Amino acid sequence: MDLHEAAEKNQAAIHAYVLMTNHVHLLVTPAHPHSISHMMQDLGRKYVRYINHTYKRTGSLWEGRYKASLVDSETYLLTCMRYIEMNPVRAGMVNHPGEYKWSSYSVNASGKVDSFLSPHPLYLSLAETVERRQFFYRELFQGYIESAVIHEIRDALNQELVLGGENFKIRIEEMTKRQTRPKPMGRPCVEEELQTYYVI
Repeated sequence: MDLHEAAEKNQAAIHAYVLMTNHVHLLVTPAHPHSISHMMQDLGRKYVRYINHTYKRTGSLWEGRYKASLVDSETYLLTCMRYIEMNPVRAGMVNHPGEYKWSSYSVNASGKVDSFLSPHPLYLSLAETVERRQFFYRELFQGYIESAVIHEIRDALNQELVLGGENFKIRIEEMTKRQTRPKPMGRPCVEEELQTYYVI
């Protein structure tokens, strides 16, 4: 699989995925700062060449650059895995994530072999044995993800912000000097304008 090759080459560990008809969701841990961007570049170049050759077309294929959001693993990792693997259910394509073969659910929940998936340490910590781990993982899917959490995940991804608690966002802002949350609506007061200008 092209994604496997690109991830392995660029040292990006993939923990969950879903391939939908018009988009893809991945949960990835990069080994280096540019692991994900290089993985996506390699994958994009190869896929565009394949599609253009197969369908006798030219030019670009993607609508735009991929979007990524930094995730607070301790709080959101398992929720993100559920969010990703429940995509086909929310889209009305299947009634249960196990019915959709183009996702990581059958690997994480039922033990299907997929060599390019790397289990995250928090997933491994669900239980000591494989069978118990898969059981506890399946149990996570008994309840729905709250709509507020779904919106939070979507907003963080669409705006390429940080998905995490306030303390995590503050730490990331201090480390990177980048915005981690949506900008407040409306015109900021003078103090906020000065403060923002100072931070930049």
